[in-house]
Amino acid sequence: MDLKAKFTQFEQINLEAELGGGVEKIEKLHHAGRKTARERINQLLDRGTFNEIDKLVTHRATDFGIDKTKIPGDGVVTGYGKIHGRLVYVFAQDFTVFGGTLSRSNADKIVKIQEMAVKMGAPVIGLNDSGGARIQEGVQSLAGYADIFFQNVLSSGVVPQISAILGPCAGGAVYSPALTDFIFMVDKSSHMFVTGPEVIKTVTHEDVTKEELGGAVTHSTKSGVAHFTGANEEQTLMMVRELLSFIPSNNMEDAPAQVCTDPVNRIDTSLNEVVPVDPNKPYDMKEIIHRIIDDEHFLEVQEQYAKNIIIGFARMGGKSVGIVANQPAHLAGVLDINSSIKAARFVRFCDAFNIPLVTLVDVPGFLPGTNQEFGGIIKHGAKLLYAFAEATVPKITLITRKAYGGAYDVMSSKHIGADVNYAFPTAEIAVMGPEGAINILHRNKLSDEEKAQAVQDYRDAFANPYKAASLGYVDEIILPQNSRAKIIQALEMTQNKRKSNLPRKHGNIPL
Repeated sequence: MDLKAKFTQFEQINLEAELGGGVEKIEKLHHAGRKTARERINQLLDRGTFNEIDKLVTHRATDFGIDKTKIPGDGVVTGYGKIHGRLVYVFAQDFTVFGGTLSRSNADKIVKIQEMAVKMGAPVIGLNDSGGARIQEGVQSLAGYADIFFQNVLSSGVVPQISAILGPCAGGAVYSPALTDFIFMVDKSSHMFVTGPEVIKTVTHEDVTKEELGGAVTHSTKSGVAHFTGANEEQTLMMVRELLSFIPSNNMEDAPAQVCTDPVNRIDTSLNEVVPVDPNKPYDMKEIIHRIIDDEHFLEVQEQYAKNIIIGFARMGGKSVGIVANQPAHLAGVLDINSSIKAARFVRFCDAFNIPLVTLVDVPGFLPGTNQEFGGIIKHGAKLLYAFAEATVPKITLITRKAYGGAYDVMSSKHIGADVNYAFPTAEIAVMGPEGAINILHRNKLSDEEKAQAVQDYRDAFANPYKAASLGYVDEIILPQNSRAKIIQALEMTQNKRKSNLPRKHGNIPL
């Protein structure tokens, strides 16, 4: 065979690999409004930066006649490229090849790039679109899944791991995304569930559609499994790119800084009007967030889930911060099971990847009720307490209004290691609200007039930040208009913070 023939042969094999399951299956995918694995990768990465690895790998199975069909690449495209000029590793399941099912061979491909990502200190992005385990391979396929899960766990907190669900994701396939840091879903075209509608109907006789059971809306509002939802694939992949702009490549680096064109000492007098005089009147905490961050650019995480707490990424003075804030416009901003878990996971991510935490507090306490107690609010609320206490990144806290009871302690108070604690003059730091306190202190023995006076006396004594400031629990009382400048000054002051917890294998977070 001459040189030209060898090159022609190489081109032909290459083309065969790039066609995956063939033209017909690609057209069918396009007709359903979905893209191929390679199209998705090209859309996600900076143009022309993708380098494919293991393009010609095929499966090694022989049962059920599967050895007669071998397609180069075997249903997953793996490699590396760049996003915003920074190295990332990526794998994309190819639904045109055996329905994207996982074989021993393509699991090895995924594990290889997971290991490379840890070695080189770069994020891993998985584009999931799979029918699950390849039945023809039996336990080998299951072993492949477990190897991927094992790498997910070893990589956790070392490099960021991101999952985009761009089609079906069922059975064992859902556990790798569940172990990653962030899950993206596409409205109406991606689904996640451990057992599908047919199995559920057989076992529990419940009738449920794929969309109701595991669609993007379900996982972004009810279960909290999904962190971000896009209207279509293109938007979803752009959101992945946006997220990466806020986070570092690995746990030894800082998040990329950007040139800040928004004045760091900007005074915003409109902030003085946001918190109402009436302590029972709601307001939108996002108004405060948008006005204190750079250019009002806030990437909210789990926006539709547990709306009584807000979490997300922003920049202050050009540097990335994680924001945790109670939302008085929803359930008065109370902490409950879902909001505690939502915020705890976010705090731990920020701490693992050196992202300072800015906490905005307006919390009347924990949500009372049998549902919460039977659901384990004690244990779940403790997760948020644990996460804040364990975090060694710079922690800046601002109390805007209520900080009552144990919820005051939990929300990054001075006592659990916050570095700088600010309060507005409207702040109220107390064991509980005035009415509840007087009812307990006087056991309803007062006349209405005496009770009103007692409530007013309690409010005068505790419904302000001055007692806490006199004890050093609040470092400074600030005017709302100065919030941005003060928080940025605190972030600059703490940027070289060095703190490590006591040596241990790992703590035992209350799960």
